Amino acid sequence: MMSPHRKPMLAGAAVLAVAALALSGCSGAGDGGDGEKVELEVQSAMAEGTARYDSLSALAEAYEKKNSDVKINVVPMGKDYEGDMKVRMASGDLPDIWATHGWSLLRYSEFLEPLDEQSWADQLNPVLDSTMKNDDGQFFALPLTTDVAGILYNKTVLADLGIDPASLGSIDAFDKALKRVKDEGIVPIASSGKDDWFAGNVADWLGSGSFDEGQSEKLTDGDFAADGFEALFGKIDEWAKGGYFNPDFSSATSDDIATALGQGKTAFVMIQNTLLVNAQQFVPDAQLGFMPVPAINGDPEYLIGGEGVALGAWRDGEHKEQALDFLAFLAEPDNIGKFAGEDGNPAGLKDIDVDLGELSSSYEAFFTPGKVRMVPYFDRAYLPNGMWNTLITTTSGLVTGQTTVDSAVTQTEADFGTLYGQQ
Repeated sequence: MMSPHRKPMLAGAAVLAVAALALSGCSGAGDGGDGEKVELEVQSAMAEGTARYDSLSALAEAYEKKNSDVKINVVPMGKDYEGDMKVRMASGDLPDIWATHGWSLLRYSEFLEPLDEQSWADQLNPVLDSTMKNDDGQFFALPLTTDVAGILYNKTVLADLGIDPASLGSIDAFDKALKRVKDEGIVPIASSGKDDWFAGNVADWLGSGSFDEGQSEKLTDGDFAADGFEALFGKIDEWAKGGYFNPDFSSATSDDIATALGQGKTAFVMIQNTLLVNAQQFVPDAQLGFMPVPAINGDPEYLIGGEGVALGAWRDGEHKEQALDFLAFLAEPDNIGKFAGEDGNPAGLKDIDVDLGELSSSYEAFFTPGKVRMVPYFDRAYLPNGMWNTLITTTSGLVTGQTTVDSAVTQTEADFGTLYGQQ
């Protein structure tokens, strides 16, 4: 599990040259005096047109109606959010508010205002304590959602084939299901090389079940664990050679995959639950759910969780007061509940009524009873900052057949050594 005592991973941030900022917009303009509006820049890390982006934008508009002296610019995600944020940290010109994408403590905490004394702070979901709080009990972002992720699946496809998702807890059982789906002319697993972050999730989902405790400890200590990566990349390569990935991997977008999942043209997708919400926008009568991830190393199945959609305020921001007020607005029960329901995840605060719709049955089956173990995102817990891009390129290369398992392991080892040394 992720240790709350790990040092922030700010690999290379101190030596990044101050470049033209890749993120659009400038940090807040105006001071609210003489009728001039304060402008808050909110870097969302959300793709424009997605349910979560539209939901946050709607809440921003609602806040503006109550606060006529504030303008909130919700900025959609660019091509390289993580890289862009590194540049902005190095230059000292950060957004008023930004999405921490799982790294509020380990990467961004020194730049963010502590929130543990805010009026809503005692409502933080306790399952997030280990990933969001430091040794002093401080946390640095408002979690709009508690992230609970597994493998999304089309219920109709599995039911028609007589496959019970609760029976797929071992990798052997899951592999047999993939073959059965393929034999019926349905794409077993869909992913995307075009929206390349999508492919990285395949490795991230499987990574938590590819390493034993000793191998995981080696990674956190800076020692490369080749055996675990061989198992991880070997499974992806096996699936690729078996024809289990979508043929349009290189050109498919996340919207294409959401539509295919909703239409039953693909059975499984390794991504957060927000894709399921998007799929039901395209195919309203789709029957969808999520299931635990089977471990490659034979350990028990697992769900992936931790900090979900979370927003923090720049501690040195010119408009910090307004930024904190907007976060407090988002933390109001009706607002955070609305966002969480539209995102398909439990809220990041306690005692929030969330309508999870079609996802309710999956939560009741796999999450609420507490019998399925929860693990952190593999890259956040065990890999140095910057390795996410390596997971993307190696996975994409394996799926397209342009990379071998040996080459993927070699590339990962080289990047791991370089990036760990830069911490």
